[in-house]
Amino acid sequence: MYEHIIKHYTDFPKPGIDFIDILPFLHDKTAFRDAVCRLDTLCTAPNVATVEARGFLFAAPLLVQSEHIQTLVPVRKKGKLPYAEGDLHSVSIEKEYGRDEVYYRLSDLAACRPEDGVVELTLLDDLLATGGTALGIAQALNRETVNGCRVHVKEFLFLVELTDLQGRAQLEQLAPVRSLMSVGGTES
Repeated sequence: MYEHIIKHYTDFPKPGIDFIDILPFLHDKTAFRDAVCRLDTLCTAPNVATVEARGFLFAAPLLVQSEHIQTLVPVRKKGKLPYAEGDLHSVSIEKEYGRDEVYYRLSDLAACRPEDGVVELTLLDDLLATGGTALGIAQALNRETVNGCRVHVKEFLFLVELTDLQGRAQLEQLAPVRSLMSVGGTES
């Protein structure tokens, strides 16, 4: 559906990686609006955890447009989130091209709207490759409790899924996975 929008860069950021660039959505208002509307339709949790930086581009409009999405929880790289003592939580992740660390704030989780004693989250990111980023974040979030409420990643939502890397299989052990388009397979 959006194949004409995305761009591929071979051997970026290192040899053997096929980088999928979703930033051209910002050149096409109609396609961007359509993608945000489709993400809104697929997102069922009242809170969205989203990953820096490209995930933010699609999550922020959801907060404005959607009737049911109430809160965004940013997940960022080191040194990007100001925090009070004890507020910052680090997550080690395994990406397609190496290990990394990302962070979220417990105060952002505390701002989420709970339902029946559970803070349900949709984990939204731009791209599903090996699933290492989403898996690490979801496992960390699922261990949290805020304001007496258990935190639970209800679903994973991606703009693009690289089906050849089979990230879906490990994520589906935790929660349903949805993507707007697939590269290397069929849309889901």
